[in-house]
Amino acid sequence: MCGVKGLGVRGWLLLGLVTVVVLAATGVWNPFPGMWDWIDRRKPISEPDVVWQERIGGTPKSVTIAGDTVVVEQRTRVEARSLATGTQLWERKADWAAVAGGTRDPVVAVGKLLVKGYELLDPTTGAVRRRDDDAVAVWTYRNMLLDAHCLEPTDCTLTAWDPRGTRPLWTAFLPGVSTGLFADNPNLLGTRRLTAPRIDGGVAGPESVPPLLGFPVDGRVHVVDTATGRVVQNVEPGRDERLAVIGGRMLRITAVSRDGTCQYAISARDPATGQEAWRKAGVNLRTADSGGCAQREDPQGARNVLIGVAPDGREAVIDGYDGRLLLVDAEGEKLLAVDDRYALVRTADKRTVVGRELGVDRVRWNRPAGGKAGAALTPYAAVVTEEKPNRLIALDPRTGRELAVLRTSANALAVGPGGMIIGEGREIGYVRFGGGGSEPPPPRDGGGAPGPGDTGADTGGAPGDQGDCGPKRELCPDPRNKDG
Repeated sequence: MCGVKGLGVRGWLLLGLVTVVVLAATGVWNPFPGMWDWIDRRKPISEPDVVWQERIGGTPKSVTIAGDTVVVEQRTRVEARSLATGTQLWERKADWAAVAGGTRDPVVAVGKLLVKGYELLDPTTGAVRRRDDDAVAVWTYRNMLLDAHCLEPTDCTLTAWDPRGTRPLWTAFLPGVSTGLFADNPNLLGTRRLTAPRIDGGVAGPESVPPLLGFPVDGRVHVVDTATGRVVQNVEPGRDERLAVIGGRMLRITAVSRDGTCQYAISARDPATGQEAWRKAGVNLRTADSGGCAQREDPQGARNVLIGVAPDGREAVIDGYDGRLLLVDAEGEKLLAVDDRYALVRTADKRTVVGRELGVDRVRWNRPAGGKAGAALTPYAAVVTEEKPNRLIALDPRTGRELAVLRTSANALAVGPGGMIIGEGREIGYVRFGGGGSEPPPPRDGGGAPGPGDTGADTGGAPGDQGDCGPKRELCPDPRNKDG
């Protein structure tokens, strides 16, 4: 009895632990699963709470809303979940995954690194819709899928497909592909998007295919017309030049060192004729690094527009089709996000974010925001991030109407017509806009001529009625798609 009394606190704790281990080992009583559930219980990743929240197997590489599903790409696997409930629909091993098609006809392309071929999966069931055993690279868009096959290093064929089509739309010959063109969506010569903390670079999902694409091959640029598959140009850049294909034009951007500074010039040409369509001097497209005038980056911009810096330091948005200035910031203002329709600008006092319509001198809306606010534009919502306190805010890009306001440190991963996916670590959740409305906000006013608003280039570089489909008809189904 005296021995038991002399155990002390540590002795009693040790005796209790031994007793629990014995009971668990004999199956009489096991408290450990419940204890682990209590330790590992999930906390809501936002306030107000999300519609659903799930923990996935690893940190996502990309998340895309594909119709009624959410496609999550991880390091060695891909899975799809129900957009309504978050329930896992299917999972399979893959080194890369990319979504093609719009809200009505999405497909998921999956493949393995350094292995030729890919499979197109139905995002709801995971069933294989089409299989290719020889492609070396795949590019995914809302209204088209491209793949490249190479019989020899200098003998390649580019093939275009409807996202759910079974017959090629066209094929084009390319004399090889760049050594960096493999797997999903390798870089082509276009624009480089503005980035923002806590907003994924692919938050907008796949875009519509541009009217022209620039493929880098052995130091030359092959320009392909995506409507016909015709190779319209095969150009080698000069020593001080960088080439980019934007808004239906081929841009020759020069940066020359003179008097201790870089002097810039832009010449935009019609690829079909080779004639110069417009020219600007003194505008820095941020293609050269700070160490000199060597141009190693694509110009900043989005879709058919470019972002340049004038000699006085003010930022400007330029129509890639005809070179018009669509927006010029005031001194001290900072451009946060841009697409073919709108721009989000932080004012010089760093207290306000302003939504502006391109091509017309019109402020659509403004709202208070901190000096470290970030932003992105998608077809369905403008996303704004704030710090201290952390916020994620989704707004109608046309009116500034609040679609969702979240107190959260999570990232915005994907935006769809009715809501967005946010995530932090392995936790992802779905936020519904405005209490569940399924219709996207109107993307723009009326139709019109080429380009941003009523003023730029459409997908064909010629006037066309865009209506409420957006400047690249990204919110409407492709009439050519008869398989989905």
